[in-house]
Amino acid sequence: MKYLLDANSIIALLSGAYPSLMRRVAATEAGAIGVSIIAFAEVAHGSSIGRPPELELLDNFIEEIPLIPFDEAAARIYATIPFKRHSYDRLIAAQALSRSLTVISRNVRDFEDVRGLKIENWTV
Repeated sequence: MKYLLDANSIIALLSGAYPSLMRRVAATEAGAIGVSIIAFAEVAHGSSIGRPPELELLDNFIEEIPLIPFDEAAARIYATIPFKRHSYDRLIAAQALSRSLTVISRNVRDFEDVRGLKIENWTV
């Protein structure tokens, strides 16, 4: 695995609003992309209160793209990352760092201050 999708990338991908993101995901080898369990929880919460994507679409998506658990290694790295209140992005960054993955996000600024984290925006 090489890449980890954050919540805004999942929503953007499932909305179909960013053809460049869809092309890059489709062109990436099978098994190279994972979904952060934290990002999944974020998107599933939105889906449960009526925000896109619909829960069925999200469920179908995670049948194709594996969920990546938040484990002890990620928790230990999380403890070293500068804290930002109300930000799940720090948990996602810790997951990516613990597995040497690149985060795919439209909100690159949310991750820029995490030392050593690789971030790419596939919507541009």
